[in-house]
Amino acid sequence: MTSSSAFSSVVPAEAGIQIHLFQVLDSRRSLPRVFRGVGMMIGFSIFIIFFLFLPSSAFAATNISATTTAHWAWNDLVGWINFYSTGNINVTPTQLTGYADSSIGSVSLDCATSPAGNICSSQNSNYKVVNNGTGALSGWAWNDSVGWISFSCQNTGGCGTSNYGVSISNGVFSGWAWNDVVGWISFNCSNTSGCGTSNYSVVTSWIPVATIGMLDSATFDTSSTGAQLNSLVWQGSLNSCATCGVAFQFAASNSSSGPWTFTGYDGTVNTTYPQNPVNSIPNTPIPITNYSAYSGYRYFRYRVILTTDIAQSVSPKVTGISIDWSP
Repeated sequence: MTSSSAFSSVVPAEAGIQIHLFQVLDSRRSLPRVFRGVGMMIGFSIFIIFFLFLPSSAFAATNISATTTAHWAWNDLVGWINFYSTGNINVTPTQLTGYADSSIGSVSLDCATSPAGNICSSQNSNYKVVNNGTGALSGWAWNDSVGWISFSCQNTGGCGTSNYGVSISNGVFSGWAWNDVVGWISFNCSNTSGCGTSNYSVVTSWIPVATIGMLDSATFDTSSTGAQLNSLVWQGSLNSCATCGVAFQFAASNSSSGPWTFTGYDGTVNTTYPQNPVNSIPNTPIPITNYSAYSGYRYFRYRVILTTDIAQSVSPKVTGISIDWSP
């Protein structure tokens, strides 16, 4: 049998994601010895689950730049399209919400946050502008006067004819959207090398970043005042994610109540084992090289740190940890 306890960490609200870390421990509350009496096996399962909150008609404050030149798109027939004045456009890792303003009326980026509120239905096609998590946009926006606005040629499979799209890099939009009535919509003056005439773009504070989740262990008693931590091995999977990471920090004390300062290979709180979490491989020993930081203490705790991919769509999974220590 197993018993479980949950630990939660929440990323910034604009990301729209909560991280829940679950630890499953042996219900016998005892830890089998391994490595012929000089080690300790800590068994548990830890993973990150993403809960994506569905958009509602309640608008959050915009994360589009208020800078005069940093919230405009351009169309030769419509003119300027203002992505800031409505105060409700938000870029998230999964989509754009809210609506922009133009001379032909609102440009709705999401059926759930249209000027009329939540109008999502089968008749309205449940449209939205999608963000793939790294800034590549796709999907559709809607305007009552000219109809559908496509943010990527991938929407219709027509990239062979015109390989267009809108993307976000370091918070700056670039590229083109398309409408069958008014034609091309430019999101950055650099699209036409025309920034000398009008230096416009759309800029957001959203930047794709990996999400980090952490879990601190219970306190472990080595029953020795001279214990030395030597190495660790973790079991689990990186889930075929080349940029995901698993890392560890340790803290040691001669009191079961601490204090606990989690440190890495150089004895500071800013480093981990291994030095680069991306280099952490399951079932491969990781040396705990900073012997002086943990030598001569009876109690220790570990911190496991998981890093997702930049799109926040894949997380590593740890199912067990073995720690080799000497009395």
